Amino acid sequence: MKNKKNYIVTGSAGFIGFHLSQKLLKKGHTVIGIDNLNNYYSVKLKKDRNKILNKFKNYTFIKLDLKNFKALNRKLRNKKIYAIIHLAAQAGVRYSLINPRSYIDNNILGFFNVLEIARIKKVKKFIYASTSSIYGLQQKFPLKETFNTDNPIQLYAATKKSNEVMATSYSYLYKINTIGLRFFTVYGPWGRPDMALFKFTKNILEGKSIDVFNKGKHVRDFTYVDDIAEGINKIIFNKKKIIGSKVFNIGNGKKIELLKYIHLIEKYLNKKAKKKFLPLQKGDVIKTHSDTTLLKKDYHYYPKTEVTYGVKKFIEWYISYFK
Repeated sequence: MKNKKNYIVTGSAGFIGFHLSQKLLKKGHTVIGIDNLNNYYSVKLKKDRNKILNKFKNYTFIKLDLKNFKALNRKLRNKKIYAIIHLAAQAGVRYSLINPRSYIDNNILGFFNVLEIARIKKVKKFIYASTSSIYGLQQKFPLKETFNTDNPIQLYAATKKSNEVMATSYSYLYKINTIGLRFFTVYGPWGRPDMALFKFTKNILEGKSIDVFNKGKHVRDFTYVDDIAEGINKIIFNKKKIIGSKVFNIGNGKKIELLKYIHLIEKYLNKKAKKKFLPLQKGDVIKTHSDTTLLKKDYHYYPKTEVTYGVKKFIEWYISYFK
């Protein structure tokens, strides 16, 4: 490929980072993947994702903790970087109630260190992961980027709000294009074991009960990972040269009740779930539903995957992976 450019993907062995890196590598782009392969969930799953990426000659992997700025700067010292897609983070709403310090260390300090690399390298674009959790307890739907996000109800969302504010300041000070993406419940093959689809599938197959919080009355905007990766891809290669800071919702734009989601899992597993209905858990939001008008307008983002197909593809992957 002519005019090869280097793209950093942090969290390249993570769920979304893996799918995005694959997409970029298959198109011939050069990807520098950075991941610390931590044990928040299965290290084997992360290594297996990374094995697939390592098959590409245009992929370079750096095992590194983003909290270590000196090591990060040293590893990238002689590399020219066109864009950074920062997807590494301490994820998980419920885990933030158990281990809050990890969110400060990884999502604040780690984010700052990557921003510093963006400044030093004078990157053209800095794209980073935010979250739909940032909207807190909204009463009006679908959720729009113009809604107030000053009242997150868990630390995870608070750290992501901080990221958006930090990115805005760096954009203003150092003329970096920063684009934050508020992800809405991403699911699909190679997904995270701490997410509902993975946990439900595992427990149903093993004959164990599944915990259904808020008695199943949750509503989510489930978004297939391929649609997310394609959306990020469109942002990376869009030729707009506007310098500034923006945030976008990136979701499917359709609301699905949790019980319907569980029914689809049961359907494709051909096995009924033993449901354990529980009250609303602390820190949970009851409903998410994205308005993606801005992303469609600016970057022609149109998610294509229906949840029926997405759940089916996940279960096919799960059975194949764990056979």
